[in-house]
Amino acid sequence: MNNKKYALGVDLGGTNIKLGFVSDKGEIISSSMVTTNREGGPQEVISQLKKGISEVLLKEEIKIEGIGIGAAGSVSSKKGTVSNPPNVPGWGVVNLVKIINEEFNLPVYIDNDANVAAIGEMLYGAGKDYNSFALITLGTGVGGGLILNRKIYQGNTGAAGEIGHISIDYNGRLCNCGSKGCVEAYVGNHYLMDIVKEELGKHQDSKILKIINNNTNLLTPKIINEAASVGDKYALQIIERVGFYVGVALSSVSNLLDIDTFIIGGGVSAFGTPLINSIKKTIKKNVLKTLKNRIKVVPAMLKNEAGIVGSSSLVFYNS
Repeated sequence: MNNKKYALGVDLGGTNIKLGFVSDKGEIISSSMVTTNREGGPQEVISQLKKGISEVLLKEEIKIEGIGIGAAGSVSSKKGTVSNPPNVPGWGVVNLVKIINEEFNLPVYIDNDANVAAIGEMLYGAGKDYNSFALITLGTGVGGGLILNRKIYQGNTGAAGEIGHISIDYNGRLCNCGSKGCVEAYVGNHYLMDIVKEELGKHQDSKILKIINNNTNLLTPKIINEAASVGDKYALQIIERVGFYVGVALSSVSNLLDIDTFIIGGGVSAFGTPLINSIKKTIKKNVLKTLKNRIKVVPAMLKNEAGIVGSSSLVFYNS
């Protein structure tokens, strides 16, 4: 007899909406995807979200306990609202939980995409054995989720864990949030590529230039990683510097919350061992003495499945 329970996980991204049936063991039974169509504004995005859920529910004859949604932007899990997600024009504040609940008559849970990833790692991934940890996602932006005593810490408005907006230089680079020196302004994908483009002129012997055939418009973190994997000194320097910036920010988190475990996820985390080692070295150098020998930095386990598995885990975490 199958005693497993199932939920529908929805990863509401800026380009695509990924959906999947997931068991309470974190196993993806099936998955699908629809385009977000963000250019059409909030009503079009919601229409696509309903379409994706309807198609999955019709295709799979599996009883589910509910629907979990992970979304970017400011998310209030208590109110069920998503406020001003990046890259969706005219969104404002939308009560997505109410809309989806009324449409499908199922329990619906929602949280910020980084919080969702943290809960997923706690239940099924790299955080299973840790009581408290901070997860940081390195991608287009820099997100974070805080697990304290096996519970997600959301703060007063649900916006806790914005590790990307810890300032590491109060006179530093301008961030899109309006502040200066945010770690995101150094290691967020677009910012990082801008920095590398500025510097490549001084590194004419770098294999990066050869790989992109001197066309900096082709530059991506994957290209940097490719160059680093064959020993390119400048590429390795970039990765170590990203680790340093992230480590400086995380050392503040460690000192503030007495956290000694950090899980690194997101696309830029594919930099792998050199990145992890640089982060760990920097944190250990900058934390209080009582923390130095306790610091652990590990890669996230869920990787590309973090959105679907993490969002589905909201159903089991909250029920």
